[in-house]
Amino acid sequence: MPASASIRHSAEPVLVLGAGLMGRLLAVLLAQAGHPVRIVDAGGPDGQGAAARVAAAMLAPLAESAITEPNVVAMGRHALARWPQILARLDAPVYFQQNGTLIVWHRQDGHEARRFQALLAATGRALPELPAPQPLEAGCLAALEPALASRFHQGLYLPEEGQLDNRQLLHALTQTLERLGVRIEWHSAWTDAQALAHQRQSGGWVLDCRGLGARTDWQALRGVRGEVVRLHAPDVTLQRPTRLLHPRYPIYIAPKPDHVFVIGATEIETDDLSPASVRSVLELLSAAYAVHPGFGEGRILELCTQCRPTLPDNLPAVEAIAPRMLRINGLYRHGFMIAPALADVVLQHLHEGHATLAEQLGLRFHHVPDPAACVAEH
Repeated sequence: MPASASIRHSAEPVLVLGAGLMGRLLAVLLAQAGHPVRIVDAGGPDGQGAAARVAAAMLAPLAESAITEPNVVAMGRHALARWPQILARLDAPVYFQQNGTLIVWHRQDGHEARRFQALLAATGRALPELPAPQPLEAGCLAALEPALASRFHQGLYLPEEGQLDNRQLLHALTQTLERLGVRIEWHSAWTDAQALAHQRQSGGWVLDCRGLGARTDWQALRGVRGEVVRLHAPDVTLQRPTRLLHPRYPIYIAPKPDHVFVIGATEIETDDLSPASVRSVLELLSAAYAVHPGFGEGRILELCTQCRPTLPDNLPAVEAIAPRMLRINGLYRHGFMIAPALADVVLQHLHEGHATLAEQLGLRFHHVPDPAACVAEH
């Protein structure tokens, strides 16, 4: 790209709707590239209304390949390499770990393990560049994760996978935005129509990253409820995210700093945001106790519920709905795992005028044929 084109693009203002994970991440990357950026968000800086605040923030494309498509796995691999670069340029530290993922199961659930291994094998054939899962017998499992010694007799190790601290990241992104002079308007809910009216006056780009907040403009969106337990268990030491395979309630346990653990896996087709159900909490905590009895003496810090923004095919998408206006949405349960990949696609489109990376990653990037039908005045 010619230097003059780079300067021209870096000077274009960008209005970002929504300050969840996708909105804050894109705003930081754009501001670092020289764009004047303005953010409007219906919530506050703590992200109480954002799915990103509740998430476990695991970066586990191979583990997720058992329930998602190869293109999401490819986006996850791209993003896993990008996260260290992004974190290095933020103004506050963010816990980041890349110690792989451990998969365990009880003997009576061996059929679940065989099913899971078959799914991983299919992903490996589709994406041969992925690292191969490593089967673990009891001795190797105990050496890898001493806290689980004698509790499980076999497992799988998925190398190179990682995780980060979601709340530290949201804070660090906000702190970086403030230092970069980005204008953030909290408790300000805008529609696409309002954003377009602003664009007609001020020019530049509009990026709609509102998640479920965009449902009034993108009616295909739906909420998929997740329930998560955050607890403090000083008697438990896990060195990497651990997943328990079970036919009824598979769970993940993501260790955070200072013996804080995020435990989850419920996935309910509803946009209900009421408190967590007793049944879900009992299943999550019972499964966690089965992984390590030290969780029985832990202290519950939070019972969190939130809905993830999901499109009909459970895949993310970027839509160009008007000149210089994009919607980025549908990250579903894979937000932290794929967000940098979507951000890089958007940046390429803004700066270079094409979406080659989207094609390489299999990300749906399309132009709405009749923008007026999708951005009606409200």
